[in-house]
Amino acid sequence: MVEKTYQRLITSPHYFLKRLITGILPGLAFLALSFSAARAQSISLISDEESEQLLADIARPLFHAANLRFDRGNIYLVNDPSLNAFVADGNGLFIHTGTILAADSPNELAGVIAHETGHIEGGHILRQKLKAKEMSQISLVSALLAGTAAAVSGRGDAAMAVLLGSQSSALTHYTRYRTQEERSADEAALKLLAATGQTPQGMLTFMKRINQNNVLNGREETPYFRTHPITQERISFFEQAVKNPPSGPADPRQEKFDRVKAKLYAFLNSPEQTFSKYPAADKSVAAGYARAIARFKQLKFAAAQKEMDELIKKEPGNPFFHELKGQIFLESGQIKSAAREYEKALALLPSSPLLQESAAQAILENNPTPLEVQKAVNLLNKALLRRPNAGAWLLLSRAYGLKGDEASAAYAAAEFSLGIGARDTAERQALQARKQTDARALKLKIDDLLIRIKDLNEK
Repeated sequence: MVEKTYQRLITSPHYFLKRLITGILPGLAFLALSFSAARAQSISLISDEESEQLLADIARPLFHAANLRFDRGNIYLVNDPSLNAFVADGNGLFIHTGTILAADSPNELAGVIAHETGHIEGGHILRQKLKAKEMSQISLVSALLAGTAAAVSGRGDAAMAVLLGSQSSALTHYTRYRTQEERSADEAALKLLAATGQTPQGMLTFMKRINQNNVLNGREETPYFRTHPITQERISFFEQAVKNPPSGPADPRQEKFDRVKAKLYAFLNSPEQTFSKYPAADKSVAAGYARAIARFKQLKFAAAQKEMDELIKKEPGNPFFHELKGQIFLESGQIKSAAREYEKALALLPSSPLLQESAAQAILENNPTPLEVQKAVNLLNKALLRRPNAGAWLLLSRAYGLKGDEASAAYAAAEFSLGIGARDTAERQALQARKQTDARALKLKIDDLLIRIKDLNEK
């Protein structure tokens, strides 16, 4: 399956519940946030080196202009077709695939990311937590007042009137506050774009696209109970900022953007839709990329490889072309050829944890020798240092098993189990690993894992 091995869709409810839902409110506010928590549990993340590189290239200068610490590991690509982006604790930046696919240029993406960077720069995440705490206190007071009204009057409708009146007033105050923050983030985005030598034209274009999307979907915007300024108001704000249409050389990031967009489109849509959007008459590299993926999804492996061979002839030093070719070989059962392509990709981009993981997987699928197993172990340990994830831990457990290192295999399996939320299983595997080893370094890792499990159980 493409999603299993290439996109690596990962659901991580623990991360999102910890990061996004800090302090759930009682009463009316609880309904809104508990819905967010439910959605958080179903969020899927796509791991793709090429896409993440593009987002990092766009976000890095904006973070630096805002004097914020930038960590590429804090960029997340969310598998969601809606036009959205958001930030979380730890400077985490989340971009929906729908946002990338709707944009026509890296400048549009830069506008979206600049807005989210403005939220981080303005300390809005912490302030929203404080405001949420204030809301919870208002909810408690309104509940007490409602109880008093019921006791004095003996009427339940009096209590309900007090409760709803207080909650409505609090919610109106909260949404006004959130709207002010969004305006502040828009203003900050303009400054950050100017500081990095970029035009706000992309923000204006994207806001018009959002407005058009609202109209097409019959969404009517009202000024009541909103957390963002009305879209038309934001369009007017950006129109004032864009005094002159941008001119000059083409954006050097455009071709990279077009390829990422074509890749995501092809993987997330049907082959028929891809061939319609990127017909054979389109001779661009991005179109050939998309068609290769579409053939791959149709299980027409020879045709897909032919498309990839043409692309590699044009750009033999492109690691992502070798990565996709390796993926096609792997899915079609040509394991040795897959391993060779992943080796080529890794040689061109040796620091990529995703390529390290893929290369290790291809090695393990190919009846490896002891030396090859050790190579896979080394690659996976490197990958996990920079990008811990459940899939890599599972592969590492398998590799240690092939080595005959049962203690390390059990420890890696425990990390995998914890990564997918199976804490009881993780604890059993960790305790099993501890019984099987006398190695001090491994015991320390196991003890750390058991402490993490205990902390999660207590929370």
